[in-house]
Amino acid sequence: MTGEAAARRLALPERTVGSRVVVVARAQRAEDYDAVLDVLLEAGIRSVELTLTTPGTFDRLPRLLERYGDSADLGVGTVTDTDQLARAVDAGAHYVVTPITSTAFVAQATEAGVPIIPGGLTPTELFASWSAGASAVKIFPAGVVGPSYLKDLRGPFPDIVAMPSGGVDLDSAGAWLAAGAVAVSVGGPLLGDAFRGGDLGALRDRAAAFVAVAAQEAA
Repeated sequence: MTGEAAARRLALPERTVGSRVVVVARAQRAEDYDAVLDVLLEAGIRSVELTLTTPGTFDRLPRLLERYGDSADLGVGTVTDTDQLARAVDAGAHYVVTPITSTAFVAQATEAGVPIIPGGLTPTELFASWSAGASAVKIFPAGVVGPSYLKDLRGPFPDIVAMPSGGVDLDSAGAWLAAGAVAVSVGGPLLGDAFRGGDLGALRDRAAAFVAVAAQEAA
């Protein structure tokens, strides 16, 4: 890691770090975000990644930031090209997430003043993003390796800030946090069928359970 990259590195948003849970919201349409976010925030979730695989996310984002931006960090995820990244920055995303390793993305986001969490799986991929000045790196897909992988990474990379994503359920969330993850990124195991007309009361219970696990590990 160069001194210049370390100096440029942006911290993750405080609410994301404090809550230690990022919910990956992948909906069928952006109009479905609101009802689910209402329940998530009520249950104590303070960071949500809105995915670009959901049609209309960019159009909906200003309204969502106005409604929820004072209570939670709203990031834009599944960013896969520079135009998407620029639109996320211009729209006011609190952070951006990409499933790939791209030092160019890291430079673009950092220069724009927005924290970025790029994905990767191998030590080479993760260290490349971290060395370029990423705010954190996303271990993806985390279910392939498990929490012990982060402990192994901490050997050669003791200072790396990492977040597992993909395959993180309630049972493994605590183990990832205990292994040193800054937060866990969770999707299906928490959201279930909420975006398909599922029981929002059950969603509230699942979200609260993840919040409780994160709080327990923090303590």
